[in-house]
Amino acid sequence: MSRSDAEQEGKTDAERVPSFDGVRWTSCSLKDFTDLYWDKIAPCLEAEGIDPRDEKPTHQWFRDHDARSFLAALRRHHDRSFGEFWNEDLELGDDEEGYTWATMDNGTIDALEQFLNRRKSRYSLATSSVDALRTRLNLYVRAYREANGTDDLLTPIQRDQENPDYEAVDACYAAFDWLNEGTKREYSAQTLQRVRRVVDAWYQHLVGRRVASMNPASGLYDEFKWEVEDSPTPSLSANQIRKLMQASETTREQLLVVALAGWGLRASEVAALHVSQFHRDVPEDDIRFITFESRKNGPGEVSLLYGMDVLDSRIDELAEDDTWTGYLFPSPQGETPYVTRDTIRNWFQNLALEADLPERIEGERPSPQLCRRFWYDTYTAVLEGVLEGVDEIAAEQGSSDPQVVMQNYLSDSRSRRVRREFMRDQLNAAFGERT
Repeated sequence: MSRSDAEQEGKTDAERVPSFDGVRWTSCSLKDFTDLYWDKIAPCLEAEGIDPRDEKPTHQWFRDHDARSFLAALRRHHDRSFGEFWNEDLELGDDEEGYTWATMDNGTIDALEQFLNRRKSRYSLATSSVDALRTRLNLYVRAYREANGTDDLLTPIQRDQENPDYEAVDACYAAFDWLNEGTKREYSAQTLQRVRRVVDAWYQHLVGRRVASMNPASGLYDEFKWEVEDSPTPSLSANQIRKLMQASETTREQLLVVALAGWGLRASEVAALHVSQFHRDVPEDDIRFITFESRKNGPGEVSLLYGMDVLDSRIDELAEDDTWTGYLFPSPQGETPYVTRDTIRNWFQNLALEADLPERIEGERPSPQLCRRFWYDTYTAVLEGVLEGVDEIAAEQGSSDPQVVMQNYLSDSRSRRVRREFMRDQLNAAFGERT
């Protein structure tokens, strides 16, 4: 259905939530998801006075309208967040050129764009990731304008400003009070946390560039305690990971589980793994890693904290074939020398049956994504453990927030090493002692 069709039929759908009865998510292409957005979601948005072309519905909106299955299926079958779907498939995201900021103050706009440009260049962020940061910053700018009656965010924090610092802090807090309570729109806790993080980073960037004399957002972590709901995507448990490893009879199956749950890779990344991506020649106190030229958020590295013995066994087995080209999951036929993401999914689901995993885990069929989710949930628990471990240091430094210690008092290398030690312990506990 076209956008105009959705507009014409909006009134007929106004009294009901989006209905996905009869939709077979497994067979939906991205084009099908686009049609579903205009057919099912857009009319409901319009009925509530939300422009489906200009205002991206929040995750809270999907929860409130019992439409989380759309987001879950989009993520599960196409590895797409709704933000990426909004920008890349619906093509509703604003381009950097001509972007409409919620401020007319040129100095503020320049400071915002310079921050985003440096983030993009130094962190090799994908365009969709920069767009997401821009959207979150603009939400804060709009809130600041609404709460304080001004769209000039720079003057209160400039180095030559005579007004007391607490006025700049009050203005920043007022913006978040507006987002939290003053707006008719209800933003999810996760959205508000993401806005808080990028706003803090922006102000800190201005301080580092000597544009600002202080960061008025530095205390937001203590002031606003938003509770994030559990992810709609469930995770395999450590016991279920052990069952998968015990059921794995080949090096291919063992490496499949290790790559998903031990390295946190996507199914498509697992399918295309090549020996050239693995870097073993590292300093004695460093960690071996995998490199990716192109990931969702740009080029990246993944630490190899576990499973090197499984990797070596797989390589030794494949190397016996003189025609082997270096792919760890080679395809005997097809357009590419390695298997597809669907093949990885099928292999995993067959292994899940052999391991006698439940047919459904919190309503979801066992899949590579649920296995990969184990890595993310474990890493989240590791970060919490690390923060608990630096509480004493934080107290000695007069800080109530251990994150401040992680950012300001531990070197990058020390911080990484602490996280890796915690993570390796958790993986060894789940898989069993390996190298």
